[in-house]
Amino acid sequence: MTSASSTDRLRDEPLVSRRSLVASGLALVALAGLAPATQSLAAAPAGEAVVPFKVALAQADLDDLKRRLAAIRWPDPEIVPDRSQGIRTEPMKALMAHWRDKYDLRRIERELNAYPHFKTRIDGLDIWFLHIRSKHPQAKPMIMTHGWPGSVLEFVKVIGPLTDPTAHGGTADQAFHLVIPALPGFGFSGKPSKPGWTHQTTAHAWSTLMRRLGYERFVAQGGDWGAIVTTLMARDHVPGLDAIHLNFPIVLPAKLPTAPTPQEAAAIAALKLYSDTRSGYFHEMANKPQTTGFLLSDSPLGQAAWMYDHYVDATESGGVPETVLTRDEILDEIMLYWITNTGASSARTYWENRNFTFTAIPLDIPVGISVFPGEVYLPPRSWGEAAYSKLIWWNYPPKGGHFAALEQPALFVDELRNCFAKLPAA
Repeated sequence: MTSASSTDRLRDEPLVSRRSLVASGLALVALAGLAPATQSLAAAPAGEAVVPFKVALAQADLDDLKRRLAAIRWPDPEIVPDRSQGIRTEPMKALMAHWRDKYDLRRIERELNAYPHFKTRIDGLDIWFLHIRSKHPQAKPMIMTHGWPGSVLEFVKVIGPLTDPTAHGGTADQAFHLVIPALPGFGFSGKPSKPGWTHQTTAHAWSTLMRRLGYERFVAQGGDWGAIVTTLMARDHVPGLDAIHLNFPIVLPAKLPTAPTPQEAAAIAALKLYSDTRSGYFHEMANKPQTTGFLLSDSPLGQAAWMYDHYVDATESGGVPETVLTRDEILDEIMLYWITNTGASSARTYWENRNFTFTAIPLDIPVGISVFPGEVYLPPRSWGEAAYSKLIWWNYPPKGGHFAALEQPALFVDELRNCFAKLPAA
């Protein structure tokens, strides 16, 4: 994800290697009430229509998954007593046993179909999205974007509190209408068949989506790749965007400090640790996504291990994600990638955006930042103030990691409420 200019800069930087910055670049209104109609995966909405969608998993696909789960061939176990060689065999065997013996394979079908969701075609590609309107007429429209290995499922725990705050300890003026799309190549969104669907392309597609749904003004939220899509929406001043909130800030200074403060030094050290020990997935998908796709498309064990490794590293769980998420919640995410066969198409997101850097992008619209303690790095507020001329919120919540909405939904909701309360009343 590093540009040529960033590469040249890092040749002279003693605190962060070129590799570390490369790796750190992560670096209807009328339709809302319609009952979704069943639609096959191959079906495509015509033109600019917004078409109700319903997940209907094929029994043959579930039977095939059961067969594969029953026939796993395990590698030899690791030869070290820690995670320095990757995920340990014991927790993987426990996860796969749960998938095989206890997990309800139709669980995500019911969970997703509990919400109104739709498809529409933008720039020749089908975009799948949840659209939940609040009962409060003055609710703020908000588009929320996930990353990898996340999905729209990341946000299911916060849908109720954000759309119906009066039923969840809030007030009517804290209500949001939510639009939660799946990135191109993820979930039931279309899979790009040619190069070009970068995050900048997606940023403008999201603006089209909001206008198509009748929202003239809106705010946006994102983490992981979703933070980059959201940042690019703000940088490009897409029509209708009033403010953004990020739980994965892109604020690395263009020139690293020669005499860093303790907090700056800790942030730089965290990025180097990420680069040295936790970014293998990033390099592989940015360079050889198709190779990765072959492995993920044919083996549920491969798909699960590839994703579970990230939950081990990126949750605030001490390497045991089951302490902050249930096995069912972890498998929901894995299952969505498996059943839609999006191992390769989601990996190509890294290839498409491999030249992006984590260097701060100056923004001049209102920006809110929440830095959860288990995040990849904890940047100082001064970096945000240097990048964002209208920084309206900067906070360090007490708990949570990279998947904040899934790990700590109540804290995540509070962050969004507090952030967007700083905006002037409509």
